[in-house]
Amino acid sequence: MLPTVYIAQINATVGDLIGNAQKIRTAAESARKHGAKVLLTPELSLAGYPPEDLLLRPAFLRRSQEELDRLIEDSVGWPGLTCIVGYAKRVDKQVFNAAAVFRDGKLIGSYGKLELPNYSVFDEQRYFTPDGAPLVFEVEGVRFGINICEDIWFPRAPAMAKAEGAQALLVLNASPFHMDKQVERLGVVTQNIARHSVPAFMCNLVGGQDELIFDGDSFVTNAKGEIIARAKRFEEDGLLVAFDANGEPQPAALAAALNAQEQTYHALVLGTGDYIRKNGFKGGIVGLSGGIDSALTLAIAVDALGPEQVTAVMMPSQYTAQISLDDAAACAKALGVQLHQIEIDPIVKSFSSGLAPMFAGLPEDTTEENLQSRIRGVLLMALSNKTGRLVLTTGNKSEVAVGYCTLYGDMVGGYAVIKDLLKNQVYALARLRNQMKRGINGEQVIPERIITRPPSAELRPDQTDQDSLPPYDLLDEILARFIEQGASVAELLEAGYSKEVLSQVIRLVRSSEYKRRQAAPGPRISTRAFGRDWRFPLTNRFTSKEFFQ
Repeated sequence: MLPTVYIAQINATVGDLIGNAQKIRTAAESARKHGAKVLLTPELSLAGYPPEDLLLRPAFLRRSQEELDRLIEDSVGWPGLTCIVGYAKRVDKQVFNAAAVFRDGKLIGSYGKLELPNYSVFDEQRYFTPDGAPLVFEVEGVRFGINICEDIWFPRAPAMAKAEGAQALLVLNASPFHMDKQVERLGVVTQNIARHSVPAFMCNLVGGQDELIFDGDSFVTNAKGEIIARAKRFEEDGLLVAFDANGEPQPAALAAALNAQEQTYHALVLGTGDYIRKNGFKGGIVGLSGGIDSALTLAIAVDALGPEQVTAVMMPSQYTAQISLDDAAACAKALGVQLHQIEIDPIVKSFSSGLAPMFAGLPEDTTEENLQSRIRGVLLMALSNKTGRLVLTTGNKSEVAVGYCTLYGDMVGGYAVIKDLLKNQVYALARLRNQMKRGINGEQVIPERIITRPPSAELRPDQTDQDSLPPYDLLDEILARFIEQGASVAELLEAGYSKEVLSQVIRLVRSSEYKRRQAAPGPRISTRAFGRDWRFPLTNRFTSKEFFQ
């Protein structure tokens, strides 16, 4: 009889060695229950990914090894089950991104990752030493080889495993999400594994870790590189795949595919929920304005946590339109969230009175506008301190890119739910959310008027965003090409964008770096998000016309 492989797509938490080990034990029991002979877990499943500078602490590495040793001891209780667990392995002064293979209380071997990514969100060369010595072992007539994530993005490691006699490849992954990432993953399997006519078992981490989202979406390919089994996306799952008499993996469960917008929405929900739960907050707080950004943020928070775990606060001023009050109330009601209201005009007057002697003789400007925003930030943070709920900021990527946000005002908070969504993506996801599920009384959760009315910060009379910015359709096109695709200014000019608009946008992007560096973390859903992907200096005198070209 040939073996059955159980892929355990678990949601590990960085640093929770005991909790992660327990998840692995639970997965092992589930594997045994289903008659599996091989248990495959994600990359660094014991430590969580990425552990970052925890890997520089000897105590963390020592405790990690201790928990691994306990798992190996416990495997006596899972007779005949070969377990593959990702962990951080220390040998003298070197640390390896490793996979332990053990069965019946004994360590069969350990494989160390060969290819260490050091681009985009990755900096593994800071911590790990490359290894890559092939590890091949047999389970009931099938010879399995091990690779770890980046290994399969290059030809060396799969070829080494094949040369050592591997008939199937078990791949531990902690592959972060961005839209349509699965297309890339399947492409590298086709390019670097299927060329050897070897089936691949891809086990990917699931869950949110700070800015990174891991979408799961584990899958199995046959020797031709065709997907024959696929786990769910954005949730823990187990995938059971058996071999036939010819040594080929058999088709199994195929989870439903999601389009790009659905992927994005589920990623934001997962990231928001995990950040709040894993960091021990009691829920979330959203400053609701009656606008599109805060409405979408509230919907995501409710889907991530449940309405009883979310506080919505409306903080109107003299410039707040009645339709904003009405739409905010309708949105909160549809989502089943209690809406609180705090009038800020008396507080604005008090602040203005206190500042009057020093402002005497100076004209009004954005200072007075920002004061309103900062008062709202103070109120939200006071509620956070009192209730233990985390303030969720509502700024989008278009605003954050050009600094159309107030430091210590609407930027206040602990997690920025939509910071990697361009404005037009915000509108698209709002429409998607309305299609996904109706409100408690069958109404749209985000009222149509919120989606269709011109966006406004409502900090002065008759204000709209386009008083200060190019139209969002145009702005988003430029930002997508410039930030996410890396286009130069010369290329943008050649594409037909006006020199005046480009000059304004690039100047704003550059001058807002100090704001972004102080912004809350938020879920990464694009190929280049502000945060780990974007590391320009704060003090920067490179101001020539060739800037960023």
